[in-house]
Amino acid sequence: MRIISYNVNGIRAAIKKGFIEWLRTDVADIICIQETKAMKSDVDCKIIEDLGFDTYWFSADKKGYSGVAVFTKIHPDNVQFGNGIMQSDAEGRVIRLDFGDLTLVNAYFPSGTSGDERQVYKYKWLDEFREYLEVLKKTRHKLIITGDYNIAHAAIDIHDPKGNKNSSGFLPEERAWMDKFLAHGYIDTFRALHPAEAHKYSWWSQRFPTVRLNNKGWRIDYISVTENLRSELIAADIYPDAKHSDHCPVYLEINN
Repeated sequence: MRIISYNVNGIRAAIKKGFIEWLRTDVADIICIQETKAMKSDVDCKIIEDLGFDTYWFSADKKGYSGVAVFTKIHPDNVQFGNGIMQSDAEGRVIRLDFGDLTLVNAYFPSGTSGDERQVYKYKWLDEFREYLEVLKKTRHKLIITGDYNIAHAAIDIHDPKGNKNSSGFLPEERAWMDKFLAHGYIDTFRALHPAEAHKYSWWSQRFPTVRLNNKGWRIDYISVTENLRSELIAADIYPDAKHSDHCPVYLEINN
């Protein structure tokens, strides 16, 4: 099973930058999209479905905002739109698909960069999401959690850890949440397979045009799995050459 997680920063904008042509190269069996910024009706899904994908969308109530989707060549046994938490569901942040005994959760974690109010909500969302996963894990033991986590976990995951120590996405409380999350039976698959590989990032600020060119990025996009899937991990990678967004795709191949 080949899985990609990709924050496209607007699916319609990504399509104009060659996203469909990239899909045609058979990059993965399952594509988990964050920040669609669109309803399913806003996109010609036939061009995606003609490539062999079923498409499942969970959009925000607010038009042009947030939203997640999964394009999959493997038919799921069950799809759940949202996680039952009101504000998270209104913002279109979580979609779940079951494939046999595997459950995939695609999530777009909130950002706190717009101000204190959203940072407070981000902390609330993080706690609610971990609780949701813990309840889910009682009946669905093998979990894959893809998404834009909006957190760089460690100094190796960010180009300037000292300069960003007070930046949302690298705050001590956010990094502590990642510590706690991983300590409760989850694996950061890229870091598990590439423990010391530095300068591998999945997001670059658009404020300055040379930031991506000079690879001054953050690794904030992850595919995590429960500990019971560790022996099934085959490969993990990051694809910075895919430039349909300010993020790039992250990849996992797992034995199914």
